[in-house]
Order: sequence, then C-alpha cells, then structure tokens
Amino acid sequence: MPAMKELILGGARSGKSLLAEKRAAESGQQVIYLATAEARDGEMAHRIAHHRARRPAEWGCTEETLHLAARLRQLATPETCILVDCLTLWLSNLLFAGQAARQAEAGEAIACPLFDGETTALIELLPQLPGHIILVSNEVGWGIVPMHPVSRLFADEQGRLNQRVAAVCEQVTLVAAGLPLSLKSPCKD
Repeated sequence: MPAMKELILGGARSGKSLLAEKRAAESGQQVIYLATAEARDGEMAHRIAHHRARRPAEWGCTEETLHLAARLRQLATPETCILVDCLTLWLSNLLFAGQAARQAEAGEAIACPLFDGETTALIELLPQLPGHIILVSNEVGWGIVPMHPVSRLFADEQGRLNQRVAAVCEQVTLVAAGLPLSLKSPCKD
C-alpha cells in the first residue's frame, strides 16, 4: 500500500476522532494508536478511558507527549497505520513543557527551542514516513480572539501547525456535526 498522510480537523466533539478511527480500521493495516494526552485531572482521565474503551483490542497503543517525530520514525512501516490523536494536546504539551507559555504570560517575545524544534521535525519527517499516518487536530480559530495571552498564543500556534501539517498531507478532512468535508484529496493517476 502506498504511503499516505492524512489530517482530520474539527471542533470539540465534532466526530473527528471517530472518523479517524474508522479510517484506520478500514486501512487493512496493523493499527497503532499514538496518544498524546496526559491525564492531569479526573476529567482528562475520563476522556482517555472513553477513547480506550472504543478502540479495537487488537490495535497497538503507545503514548508520546513531546517527541512526536522521533516516535513516528520508530513506529512507521509500510504495513502500519498510525493514528495520532491528537496534535492539539501535543501542541499544548510543548507550549507548557518549554518556556513558550511562561513567556506569553509575561508578555515576552516567544523563543522556545523545544516547540520550534519539535514542530519543525514533524513537518520535515511526515513526507518521508512509510505507511498510513492519520493525524487528528482541533480547529480552534473560528471563535473569538481569546483575552488571555497564553490562550492567544495557543490559538495562533494551533492554526499555524494545522496549516503546516495540511500542506504536507495528501488528504485533509474537516469534520463538523459528525459530517466529513473533504478539503484536500489525493491525486488519482
């Protein structure tokens, strides 16, 4: 099967993860679910448990909260479909693990080597990976401009990340109210 990179975007509870799981199941490949979430509170632990409960038992599962490109490089093979859920939580992890969130809060210029390095590594690696990679991300830019500087930084960086990932993916789908809308499809020869 030829390599395929796919981005599935949507708002909270839009059905984007369900669509990603459906496409992974239909890939005919060995599926590895790569989770980026950290259960830092009870509500997030509940969300993680919900996602685990609906995944097929035969799927592999691994977690990576910061070094996504390196983990994808380890896992990707021509026979695998890797479902990354989600880029939004990964971005949040990066912003808070490095100095970016603190710098935004202080009104400083943002200089975060961890964030810059990890996002650039992902964008550069994706086109080179074998197999089917499905990336899930939130579309957060349709609301009002957030009042808090860290929230503004997050919304801006999420939009930039989604654009960069979409540019290197062959397929991009937006999900709203459980309905997929194709934004970019692979070229048919």
